[in-house]
Amino acid sequence: MDWSKTKTIFIITFFILDIFLGYQFIQKKNSSQLDVILEATIEEQLEADGITYVDLPKEITKATYVSGKSKTFTEEEVKNLPNQQVEAANETVLQAHFIKPIPLQDPKDGYRLTEFLRQNIIAGDQYAFWKYDEDLRALIYFQQYEGKTIYKNISSMLLIYVNDQNEMVGYEQTLLIDLEKNEKKQEILPAIKALETLYKRNYLKPGDQVTKIDLGYYALVQFTTSQVLTPTWHVVVNGKTDYYVNAFEGQVISDENKVLE
Repeated sequence: MDWSKTKTIFIITFFILDIFLGYQFIQKKNSSQLDVILEATIEEQLEADGITYVDLPKEITKATYVSGKSKTFTEEEVKNLPNQQVEAANETVLQAHFIKPIPLQDPKDGYRLTEFLRQNIIAGDQYAFWKYDEDLRALIYFQQYEGKTIYKNISSMLLIYVNDQNEMVGYEQTLLIDLEKNEKKQEILPAIKALETLYKRNYLKPGDQVTKIDLGYYALVQFTTSQVLTPTWHVVVNGKTDYYVNAFEGQVISDENKVLE
């Protein structure tokens, strides 16, 4: 018997066995880690990725659809608006300019104009400041219903235009009226589920901060005089990016009013 050859065969055999056993060990370890990941709660997964979030609303568990229709602004109601020349009446879009421009200290502080809106804009107390759009040079306000915002709806917005001297020079307004809740209340997805939806679809990245989350309304179909508003979670990430999640069905809604699967 050639012991040198036999020894070599044994060495090679044990070497291959070691590789196989090592591979099996790694596979088992990865499988165990995967099981842990699968069993982890969404809170644990977010924490593992360094994703933080504000205190989540928990008191709201049920909500309803809300229906409404576009208001037609009449000549009778706009003729007494102070310091305004109305450019369109008997329409669902009210266009007006201020005869004397109104100074504005800082367009980004549009939330300070509550009293001005109440005194100078039809149903002005129904609008809440959203943001100042530098490209449009406009303060953007969204209509609210029972304290909840109707997001990005062309039929319930107020845009106040500003000139180079930071003076308000005119506005465009739309308004939903006859808003009514559906009689049947439905369970809504909790806020953490909205975050889970965004996380699983890779909208939430490692290290992100969810800086705001609240419940409002969104209309998937807006180009009609009558609308149905859906309860919707509004999630702000890193203080600048807005996401919308259908609170009944869990889909992500894009800015183009399309549901993203």
